[in-house]
Amino acid sequence: MQTHLLGYPRIGSKRELKKACEQYWSGKIVLEELLTAGRTICNQNWNLQKEAGIDLIPCNDFSYYDQVLDMSLIVGAIPTRYHEVALKKNNSELDLYFAMARGYQKDGLDITAMEMTKWFDTNYHYIVPEFYRNQQFKLTSDKIFNEFSGAKQAGINAKPVIIGLVSYLLLGKEKEEGFDKLDLAHNLLPVYIEILSKLQSQGAEWIQFDEPFLALDITEKAKEVYTFVYAELKRLFPKLKFIVTTYFEGLKNNLSLAVSLPVNVLHIDLVRNPEQLEDVLHSIPESLSLSLGVVDGRNIWKNDYEKSLSLIKKAFEKLGPERVFIAPSCSLLHSPCDLDFETTLNPEIKNWLSFAKQKVKEVVTLKELAAGTSDPTILHDFEDNKNTVAGRKTSPLIHNEEVKLRANSVTEKDSQRKKPFNIRKEKQQKALQLPLFPTTTIGSFPQTAEVRTWRAKFKKGELTAEQYDALLKEETQRTIRWQESIGIDVLVHGEYERNDMVEYFGEQLQGFTFTKNGWVQSYGSRCVKPPVIFGDVSRPEPMTVYWSQYAQSQTSQWVKGMLTGPVTILQWSFVRDDQPRSETCKQIALAIRDEVQDLEKAGIRIIQIDEPAIREGLPLRKTDWQNYLKWAVEAFKISASGVEDATQIHTHMCYSEFNDIIKNIADMDADVITIECSRSQMELLHAFADFKYPNEIGPGVYDIHSPRVPSKEEMIELLKKAQDVIPSNQLWVNPDCGLKTRHWEETEKALIAMVAAAKEASVEYAS
Repeated sequence: MQTHLLGYPRIGSKRELKKACEQYWSGKIVLEELLTAGRTICNQNWNLQKEAGIDLIPCNDFSYYDQVLDMSLIVGAIPTRYHEVALKKNNSELDLYFAMARGYQKDGLDITAMEMTKWFDTNYHYIVPEFYRNQQFKLTSDKIFNEFSGAKQAGINAKPVIIGLVSYLLLGKEKEEGFDKLDLAHNLLPVYIEILSKLQSQGAEWIQFDEPFLALDITEKAKEVYTFVYAELKRLFPKLKFIVTTYFEGLKNNLSLAVSLPVNVLHIDLVRNPEQLEDVLHSIPESLSLSLGVVDGRNIWKNDYEKSLSLIKKAFEKLGPERVFIAPSCSLLHSPCDLDFETTLNPEIKNWLSFAKQKVKEVVTLKELAAGTSDPTILHDFEDNKNTVAGRKTSPLIHNEEVKLRANSVTEKDSQRKKPFNIRKEKQQKALQLPLFPTTTIGSFPQTAEVRTWRAKFKKGELTAEQYDALLKEETQRTIRWQESIGIDVLVHGEYERNDMVEYFGEQLQGFTFTKNGWVQSYGSRCVKPPVIFGDVSRPEPMTVYWSQYAQSQTSQWVKGMLTGPVTILQWSFVRDDQPRSETCKQIALAIRDEVQDLEKAGIRIIQIDEPAIREGLPLRKTDWQNYLKWAVEAFKISASGVEDATQIHTHMCYSEFNDIIKNIADMDADVITIECSRSQMELLHAFADFKYPNEIGPGVYDIHSPRVPSKEEMIELLKKAQDVIPSNQLWVNPDCGLKTRHWEETEKALIAMVAAAKEASVEYAS
């Protein structure tokens, strides 16, 4: 019986990687300092696992930005537009890598970033590989070999982690028509062979291939490619031991394929789909060992040892302990680093939690318990674990009968606007008097170091509430004046009082708690600190009315009220696992509904309820979609439907493929939807056009996740593409997403160009 991890958080326990990357991008440190920061994190992670007693320790799970982008660089899947970046005299391999992720706008070059989208149903974003007909690949980076060598120097013969060839291809996008990306498998396979050959020569014994698509709906062709690829790799490398990992779902109809692959170990996710164990054990051949993902890699609740041991025991009975591996369900990338840093949490709640470092210990403890240890320390931990699990179920912190009763009393009427959209639109046009191609932003404006310093000083008691309030009002007023000066039609207040679009609301809702250092990576250097939903959710008092009302009092133009929607609050939190997610979501929806109604009473006539995570929450198997979409759409409608027809409800979604769920998006019945579109060059709009989406749409005309500033002409071209598929009287003009992470200099230039582009499009349309 062995233990292993699929991956470990790479940001550092105090976000050291984030800080180092951002310092490098701003020119404050040199390349070697960035590389040193990365090596330090790797060594800390390896030593932590070694000291805990993990048997197979992963390497190449570290990344300076994204593991899929790493793979694109390693196999030479570098779009031609970046070749000039690589040729620039002082640019390193990492400069090319970051240009692919973030775009490049210097040295006379102006190059857009590669597309970014969600990693399955998580809040992590990956950089989408770009594929072309007959594309050739070649080994172009030594990253994987350098990390393996670094682990050996640390005394660890590590297990290299590689995105499996088939999953890598399926993660990408065909950038020209008339071919299937899976046809590139024959061209890509020689590079994988070269990688394995080099690793074998370095002394590698185990190789982990991440193949999450084995837990998804895949085509017969994909199954054939899986069979071909692994047969070739095993034929050429019979001495290497392969672990194929699946996660986020069960194998289900891919079970026979997965157990037939010529590999040594198959990993399954028994947190997301414990029911699959029975079928896997029934089908597994004698040549195959099984890795049991019993520790939750995506949530922060302490493992229920008794529950996990029952699954391990079942595997023992069929396979014997020598063919069983114990692991987290997936990479611990999605977990915060270390619970030990949390010194202010309610002790009772803290005792329910487990972060990445603690999950490593859970894996090792489960191995010892499964082996029948007599170690008194471990047996004491087992008893503590039983008491913690039992105590959490009955804790009075969790349950609020009034909240449960209200949620159970919701009727269909609570999720319906008074009149259909065409009638609402007339009333809204009359009330709001907005022009053709109205301009707006998604909500937040740059949170400068100065603003963050104010917040920190306020929390430390170095600023009084009155002083902090005055500073925020001054910044809000300045932002209102600036938006007026450049001609934006619908203003926002900038959200300077907010730390995070979910955390800010969670801090004001009952049933939530917060960590100080519970950071997880969202994309690149962007880290988020998800709230913890531990109990029934309710809103004690208004959350945003004060600032929305203040901003509206400073201008004669309309100011949007800005809220985060119930599904996104759910998705971007660590959610209680003792009741259905749909029930928790309904409780949040009712809290947001109360806030929407209070905003309307305060004179706010445009209210945005952001739902960027609604697509992200879609189950990975299509057979499960409709149940999720039913309660997710209902939750949004509950939150939005308590207002008058003349009040305009907006929503925002980003980095999503909408084709398969466009009807459900329409069912949400938001008056205006704003979406990410610039990186895809308006491709995402085709789903709305083909469906003849009836409501109004704001396709993003510039990518805020990149520091480059697009020109007015570039935005005009995107607007023309939008007008080709969407009627002009349905179009809004806006950025892709909020501007909180950007700098003011680039924000000002980009928004001035955006307003100019909208005005020019309006003039052209009128003529």
